[in-house]
Amino acid sequence: MSQFYNGFFSDSSEEVISIENLSLTYKSGKNVEVNALENINLSISEGEFVCLLGPSGCGKSTLLKIIAGFISPTEGTIKMDKEVIKGPDWHRGVVFQQPPLYPWLTVEENVAFGPKMRKINKESYNNEVKRYLEKVGLLEFAKQRPYELSGGMKQRVSIARVLVNNPRVLLMDEPFGALDALTREQMQNLVRNIWWETGKTVLFITHDVDEALSLGTRVLVMSKRPGKIIKEFRTTFTNFITGENGNKTRYTKAFQDMREEILNLINTQSISYSI
Repeated sequence: MSQFYNGFFSDSSEEVISIENLSLTYKSGKNVEVNALENINLSISEGEFVCLLGPSGCGKSTLLKIIAGFISPTEGTIKMDKEVIKGPDWHRGVVFQQPPLYPWLTVEENVAFGPKMRKINKESYNNEVKRYLEKVGLLEFAKQRPYELSGGMKQRVSIARVLVNNPRVLLMDEPFGALDALTREQMQNLVRNIWWETGKTVLFITHDVDEALSLGTRVLVMSKRPGKIIKEFRTTFTNFITGENGNKTRYTKAFQDMREEILNLINTQSISYSI
């Protein structure tokens, strides 16, 4: 069973996502075959916070969509809890960079949408909606509509809307990429706290090395297309980034050394791709 306590993850946790020899080839607009992903092998265990980095166009988001069940691989297998993933499922909640909220619904109606569609008892899910709106700091905005909210607030609604379904896995595709620096750091703290409190398994796509090291228990670096996982880094920085300790942790030699190694890996891939 899971060995996850207050954000500290143990290798003895059970496997949740298993990917074996996965590849994806698709045809471009000119009917040319494009190898997007090649020979991906990955195991994600319960309670892990895995961050995925790589040069632009390497297939990070494509891999997340395959795990979500939106796309089927050309080769290989992908399983969740030892069952082959055949399509989207509420057990895998997805948070996108642009929150796909319904503008005609209020904040609380957007959050309640999933449980309502699953025909869960209204009294039961109403309590959960309030609980998660409170968790993301938006309970007082429950009656507002998305157009009345800031970008960061919309993303909070999106996160609450996923969490209210109690998914086994959170898949987050550059969720803070469009936010300003201050809001981005606030959202990182929010997601870290939710992860600490719930022990959810998280796969987080980002192009920001500092963000990956500040959040992840494991950071994976992908190559240029066709995307492969070329290096893995085990980290514990996220366990110590709280309040004033945040900057102290980011300026430690260990953090900076790992940051430089990852940046060199990514930059080497990008340069080789442009040549």
